[in-house]
Amino acid sequence: MSTATQDAPTQDRVILLIAEDEESNYLLLKTILQKHCDLIRAKTGKEALEKFQENTVDLIMLDIKMPEMTGIEALKELRKINQDIPIIMQSAYVFDSDMEEARQAGATDFITKPINLKVLKETLTKYCPALQF
Repeated sequence: MSTATQDAPTQDRVILLIAEDEESNYLLLKTILQKHCDLIRAKTGKEALEKFQENTVDLIMLDIKMPEMTGIEALKELRKINQDIPIIMQSAYVFDSDMEEARQAGATDFITKPINLKVLKETLTKYCPALQF
């Protein structure tokens, strides 16, 4: 059985697509965000592309290191589909070269792990003002 936050977004709520392969990292984001917006989860970059094409999404959070297709590879593909949607890259292992590659591929912003709650909220509301904490 599907959950409301996963498959049946509530009308007029902000919808975030979170591409995160680590269960604990996703559960942390879910705990912080589920009261404020609807969430769609992808566990791989490839799945993120599929979910984006199947759903109306307001903002995407992409982990840089994922199986099947990295976040940067997914970012490049997502930008072929949509130039305007905010895409926030996240990683615990951010190197300047990764950030520069993501920036060139069209990343809107970056969040480092472990997630800083204040930075997360500020970053999300900056690109998605309808999201209220």
